Amino acid sequence: MNIGYEILSLDDLDRFPGATGATQVLLPIRRRLGFRPFGVNAWLGENAGDHVIERHREVNGHEELYVVLRGAAAFTLGDESFDAPVGTLVHARPGTLREATAAEPGTIVLAVGAAPGQAFAPSPWEDFHVAFALLRRGEEERARALVQEALARDPDAWQGAYNAACFEAIARRPGDALEWLRTAVERGGTDVKGFADDDPDFDVIRGDPRYAEIGR
Repeated sequence: MNIGYEILSLDDLDRFPGATGATQVLLPIRRRLGFRPFGVNAWLGENAGDHVIERHREVNGHEELYVVLRGAAAFTLGDESFDAPVGTLVHARPGTLREATAAEPGTIVLAVGAAPGQAFAPSPWEDFHVAFALLRRGEEERARALVQEALARDPDAWQGAYNAACFEAIARRPGDALEWLRTAVERGGTDVKGFADDDPDFDVIRGDPRYAEIGR
């Protein structure tokens, strides 16, 4: 029965760890609710020092608002660093470098964002993030279905091909991983190969002679 609303707790949300080397854990709110007006998710740092917001810039015009829901975080925006206890709201404008780590175990930060004046479209990164976590749990069939959804959403993006290459490398399918990586480099340029050279996901295929030929 559709009653027109849904109520849930942070503790009701699934938890999906990040990729190799990442420490933040995704609590997917937008996916859980089917929420489409703007992006909204929560990030968990299980241990003090874990990332709750990875170091990045939003270069697609998105503004973001972060709210510390549990624990405490240490934020850096641009050149400024500051403590953010529970209840702190942090507004990051497009292009601003931002990063946050958990100052206490179990810190949760809500992240809300969208590009002003533009219709919001869910980013494929959410599907890939969940897919990687499912694959590491051994749920390859579910994970692969999410990868296909993400690729269909933005079929020409180099980022999608790159993430598909990571997925296949983790799944121990070197031939598929190499083909997707070749596609990513063709779409995104030689810098993409540089990303791959530093990416631990590709450790399992880096010794393959075909890997060295990509991007030449």
